[in-house]
Amino acid sequence: MKNDQISRRRFIKKTTVAAAGISLFPHINCGKIGVAKPMRRGLGRIGFDVTTLGLGGQASIQWTPEDVDPVKIILKAFTLGLNYFDTSNLYGSSQSHYGKAFHQLDLIPGRPGYDEKKRRSIFITSKTHLRWAKGPRKIEGVNLWTNGPDGSLTIDDLKRTLSQIFGDGKGNYPPGAYVDMVLMHSVSSMADVNVLFTGLENPDPKDESIGALAALLDYRDGTNRTGLNPQEERLVRHLGFSGHHSPAVMMEMIQRDTGDILDGMLVSINPNDRLFFNMQQNVIPVARAKNMGIIGMKIFADGAMYTKGSHWSYLPEHVVRSTGSPDLPSRPLVEYGLSTPGIATAIIGIGQISNDPLQCQLTQNLSAAQIKPESLNSTERKNIEQATARIKEGKTNYFQLPAEPLSPPRDPEWEQNMADGKRAVHLSWHTAFAADEPIQRYDIIRDQEKIGSVLHKPQVNKDPFVFTDHPSDVATHKYRIVTVDASEQEASTDEFQIPAAI
Repeated sequence: MKNDQISRRRFIKKTTVAAAGISLFPHINCGKIGVAKPMRRGLGRIGFDVTTLGLGGQASIQWTPEDVDPVKIILKAFTLGLNYFDTSNLYGSSQSHYGKAFHQLDLIPGRPGYDEKKRRSIFITSKTHLRWAKGPRKIEGVNLWTNGPDGSLTIDDLKRTLSQIFGDGKGNYPPGAYVDMVLMHSVSSMADVNVLFTGLENPDPKDESIGALAALLDYRDGTNRTGLNPQEERLVRHLGFSGHHSPAVMMEMIQRDTGDILDGMLVSINPNDRLFFNMQQNVIPVARAKNMGIIGMKIFADGAMYTKGSHWSYLPEHVVRSTGSPDLPSRPLVEYGLSTPGIATAIIGIGQISNDPLQCQLTQNLSAAQIKPESLNSTERKNIEQATARIKEGKTNYFQLPAEPLSPPRDPEWEQNMADGKRAVHLSWHTAFAADEPIQRYDIIRDQEKIGSVLHKPQVNKDPFVFTDHPSDVATHKYRIVTVDASEQEASTDEFQIPAAI
């Protein structure tokens, strides 16, 4: 523990609040590293209690250094009690490494020794980047590709996952194999959303184009409404999506889901989030309001908080294999992510495991993850943010859109009517986007005078905010709707004129 204590002391010393003379991390426990029984939290409405640390499917499980055995990382995670496992069709050999580990753990249906109870005790999530289940190969504006480079479609990805994790890796998988959740990965544009929802409401096997959601729903429910599941297989239990780029697009994804099909969301969250168009004041509250299972990622900004540059990883040498740094222990970053309201678990890629707990990323991260929800107060969170804002000049979150100012209410509309001689002016609008502080309310201004307010709440569907005014006259009036956040910053719509009532 000596090195760990020195590391923390250096960090605390360098990030002291000088005016108050108080260390930033009085809550950090520098005691023994080791977790007998990992803490768990409910994964939203999914009904599964996940460990607060999940195993990410990238780092050394994808970009494997020559001296690392990725299967041993997975086995050690299981031995330590982790029960949430992440992978993807885009992660190279990641799914195949899980397959090798699951064979050793007796998690392959139909094989001698298969332990169904053990299989039910873990939650494994994979991802697809393929937007079409049936349809054209590419559409302008859609992230990366709509079909795979080989012409494959969404369900090809699902079956590839089953084959690599539970089958022979050649397209075959045993009866009874399933993944707990499939995420539509890296949803980044409105064009992405449009494609994914294509054909969902009224799927028809004769349709030329069907988006991923409709087909995946068939494989969740064992139905064949799209004509793409003729055997009526049930290969996935939950559906969701991920994003690390645009909270506005991710909010649209949730709001468009009128049937509550999307049970989970994987979202980037770390202390530099508020330096960008942030997730924690925008999309995370919306997902939380719908009781979705929310999984945090990019806790270390994909390693950019440490030795890696601010760019996507693509080589083994990009994998961070240290446990924090002298100036920035990993613990406060893990605690920040897991104290963000709504986050159930954080997936963290592992580059290095060791029998020495001081050198083992898995052991260190699991120890840091033993934290109750919302356990850091706002001052502690801001202190961590101040410390990490100096890392690479705050430009760590290369995967996230630049910061946006507080926005006015969006798409304001009005109508008026007379009933029983009484005038009613009906105003409506859609949610504003927050800057670095949460939105509190919307003020209604008529002829430069505030006449009322509507409290902000996460907009979980396309139903707008509404306010009805009853002017005492029938004259022309000018209105504005003003967004107000927790720091009393304001952003107003343009003034619009409502003509005299006739």
